[in-house]
Amino acid sequence: MVTIKNITVLGSGVMGHGIAQVSATAGYNVILRDIEQEFLDKAMKKVKWSLDKLVSKGKISKEEGDAIFARIKPIVDLNEAVKDAELIIEVVPEIMDLKKKVYAELDKAAAPEVVFASNTSTLPITEIANTTSRPEKFIGIHFFNPPQLMKLVEIIPGEKTSQEVIDLTQEYVKSVNKIAVICRKDVPGFIINRLFIPMVHEACYVKDRIGATLEEIDSAVKFKLGFPMGIFELADFTGMDVIHKATVEMHLRDKKVINPHSLVEKMFDEKKLGQKSGEGYYKYSDDKYERVALSEELATKCDPIQIVANILNNAAWLVTNGASDIEEIEKAAQLGLGLKKPLFETAKEIGIKKIVDELNKLAEEHGEFYKPDPLLVSMQ
Repeated sequence: MVTIKNITVLGSGVMGHGIAQVSATAGYNVILRDIEQEFLDKAMKKVKWSLDKLVSKGKISKEEGDAIFARIKPIVDLNEAVKDAELIIEVVPEIMDLKKKVYAELDKAAAPEVVFASNTSTLPITEIANTTSRPEKFIGIHFFNPPQLMKLVEIIPGEKTSQEVIDLTQEYVKSVNKIAVICRKDVPGFIINRLFIPMVHEACYVKDRIGATLEEIDSAVKFKLGFPMGIFELADFTGMDVIHKATVEMHLRDKKVINPHSLVEKMFDEKKLGQKSGEGYYKYSDDKYERVALSEELATKCDPIQIVANILNNAAWLVTNGASDIEEIEKAAQLGLGLKKPLFETAKEIGIKKIVDELNKLAEEHGEFYKPDPLLVSMQ
């Protein structure tokens, strides 16, 4: 099996320089590559800022900070950037044609034994892999934002990915002090987005159907379902551009994944992107991160059963379709969504039968999308 010492990260945006930093922190030699020197300069400044912050908090010594920084080398020339790499992690924007173009160049530039890993959060791994001459050495490795803080990494093998490459990727994830969950099938949204993105749309429908306010729904989700923050709050924090993009890609791959609510598209079109633009579902007074005033009292005014039914139905779908199992889903939801309590435990407290009844009722009123998954039906 290949030993990885040298990693090239393609793309120096927020995710790219974050992945470069966690890799260098673990002792890897990292080349950070982008198409313009200006992008790289900006990225290296951010890495320096991040490391200085860790030094000032006493998390690492100044010498360690300097050593980590010295292990990241910014390079523009692609051939130069990949010549010593054993693993290349691609973090370019989520546009399929752009990714394919990058891989066409990369396939020629990188040695045949080099492993390619894409940090895509929604695009089909198998389709990208098949544009290269090495689909067996191609894998999805989805870090969460910001990579320096988020513990979870989703690993997504394509149809032809070899077991050796899966093992190698798991080893790498462990070595950078992250926890991996494997999405065993290349399904739309993988695990986390399969749970999270449809839920944002569902929360909009709940608002329409039961006339609850944003704060009431968010309070119910936080205090009754054990989420770290409300769904609308989380959507604003994530960014409506990210949610809109994931919605489009997932819906394109499978119409049954999401029941799209028009508000998501409307907000995206109106540039109400959330925290980053000063307004999303909520308004923000400046660019500092601020929390919405949620309370247990507001939570009493909303029954979040439709939301829990939606997320649970999608979790069950992942199990039924062989993409994951309950244990892995719980681990992913805890680390990726910050759930304070296991999903299926919450479901049992509410009552699986009650959830299945709710889904049947929603299916009758709003269509097949809500049909309960066979796993849930068998659990009641």
